Amino acid sequence: MSEDQSLAVDESAFTDLAEKHRRELQVHCYRMLGSIEDSEDLVQETFLRAWKKRDTFQGRSTFRAWLYRIATNACLDFLSANPRRPAPRRIGGTSRLDLPDEIPWLQPIPGHLLEPLTEGSAEPDAVVVAKETIELAFIAAIQYLPPKQRSVLLLRDVLGYPAKETSEILGTSVISVNSALQRARATLKQRLPPRRAEWQAGEDPSAAERRLVKRYIDVMERGDLSTVAAAMAELMSEDIRVSMPPIPLFYADRREFYLGVSGYLDPASPLYAGQWRSVPTRANLQPAVAHYVRPPGAAAFEAQVLDVLRVEDGVIVEITAFDPALFPRFGLPTVLREEA
Repeated sequence: MSEDQSLAVDESAFTDLAEKHRRELQVHCYRMLGSIEDSEDLVQETFLRAWKKRDTFQGRSTFRAWLYRIATNACLDFLSANPRRPAPRRIGGTSRLDLPDEIPWLQPIPGHLLEPLTEGSAEPDAVVVAKETIELAFIAAIQYLPPKQRSVLLLRDVLGYPAKETSEILGTSVISVNSALQRARATLKQRLPPRRAEWQAGEDPSAAERRLVKRYIDVMERGDLSTVAAAMAELMSEDIRVSMPPIPLFYADRREFYLGVSGYLDPASPLYAGQWRSVPTRANLQPAVAHYVRPPGAAAFEAQVLDVLRVEDGVIVEITAFDPALFPRFGLPTVLREEA
């Protein structure tokens, strides 16, 4: 049965056809919106619009391209109704222009949603997700682009649509598309991390990266203040940056991070959280660690924070920490019990 014939049959058959593209459409919506929660809602909105507009599919493009058109415009409608821009970071009620802006809606995307779409594992006709276009730093950088520029950049540079087809999707001219793309590229170059201004194809996590994550976990689980500072010096760059959207917490270097964390590890501190357990995972094709804490006197370890790590030259250069409410999306339990 051809795609255009499939659209004429019942809703169940249509849903089966659309579901084949759910994950890649969610990745597209996630890039557009920067939020895994919003991306899930917009994929559902895309499918609803596609079903209602199924009679408009003429077969001049592929069914996938038709869905991308609907998804892109659904995201643009969402952003028009819910405008949002990164804002100066506020610490103690005061704006800090010397620190990176806040992007409170930024969320990570679970690795299991990306694995079927990575090089070597994707279906023959699927859009492959390249590491350099899904890392948190890239997702954060494109949030600075106006929605139309963002959509042009993603359609042209990430998905590879030609200018003419992009103009048809967005209902604008080729000249407008090319102009928007030029402006988007210039902004993106300014916003990407200094050593990653020109993105290159990423690779699967190496054995060295996995060892780095294991050592990071060991430091947190051991919680020995006499060794934490030295261990951090080996694992992290001196100018490491640590943030936790949407909370305005920010550490600008390794010393600040150590001072901020040490109280939670020191049993003599009023901030002491308890004993830590950590589980490695993946987010945005980056290493990530899910931390759990067992408060003094408690029987189980409770979900505490999800750290997404950016690694360069063998050290951690950035940690973006997220609320434990995201654990279930990563297939992680919210409670760990001590093994017998």
